[in-house]
Amino acid sequence: MPPIQTDRLVLNELTADDAGFILELLNEPSFIDNIGDRGVRDLDSAVRYILDGPVQSYARNGYGLWRVDLRDSGEAIGMCGLLKRDTLPDPDLGYAFLPRHWSRGYAVESGTAVLQHARNALALPRVLAITIPDNRSSIKVLERLGLRFERMIRIGEDDLRLFSTEPGE
Repeated sequence: MPPIQTDRLVLNELTADDAGFILELLNEPSFIDNIGDRGVRDLDSAVRYILDGPVQSYARNGYGLWRVDLRDSGEAIGMCGLLKRDTLPDPDLGYAFLPRHWSRGYAVESGTAVLQHARNALALPRVLAITIPDNRSSIKVLERLGLRFERMIRIGEDDLRLFSTEPGE
């Protein structure tokens, strides 16, 4: 897939070469607290995470989580994209950024680009998002992106807020 570009950002597919960045991002306390512990503790497990998750999703679904880079410097600052979970009826928007890049509008900017790609290139009629109930920052991002709270859902042991771009059926 060609990169998705915004004024300040470039979104590219993750590759095994991104293992160092993924190792850092997935071990941030905020990632573990708000998204979950993915058990990525070394470069080998980071490569496995990339190959078994995003890379397989690109092949199977035509989308996945993309690395978000600063357009000017090329620095990887986070990831944003679409996931297809067995537990949800439609793809959902996911994102995570290194804390040193928070509060600069990157989640909204990359999320807007991903939602436009979902609508225009992928022709997806509906995109979901989930978040833990007390993640106020993520809730604000989703609302700024135009997603609306639908209801509380339970996935596994977790109670989550479900948001969508369009009302459910």
